[in-house]
Amino acid sequence: MNAIDGYIDQFTGDKRKKLEEIRALIRENAPEASEKISWNMPTFFLNGNLVHFAMNKAHLGFYPTPSGIEHFEKELKDYRHSRGAIQFPLDKPLPKDLIAAIVQFRVAENTKKK
Repeated sequence: MNAIDGYIDQFTGDKRKKLEEIRALIRENAPEASEKISWNMPTFFLNGNLVHFAMNKAHLGFYPTPSGIEHFEKELKDYRHSRGAIQFPLDKPLPKDLIAAIVQFRVAENTKKK
């Protein structure tokens, strides 16, 4: 069991399902990334921080760095977001294709850092 397992184990029901779902999406699209806890959030690391996520009261926070948000600004119009965070409401399905695209974009960015 790693630190992200411990983080997810704190939650039950739909919150836990959402956390497991986003983790699986990130793993699928960034298979070479390692997992850790950073800033008290599950973090995927590949030549630097790739993405973070965290459960909140009414949303799942996704933190793909400012560049990950700027690049997908148009696609994010239906979601609350700021310079560094996206809020996915808990009462709606996760936008799997969008999350996958953002993770792939961040992998490409961080791979260039090598």
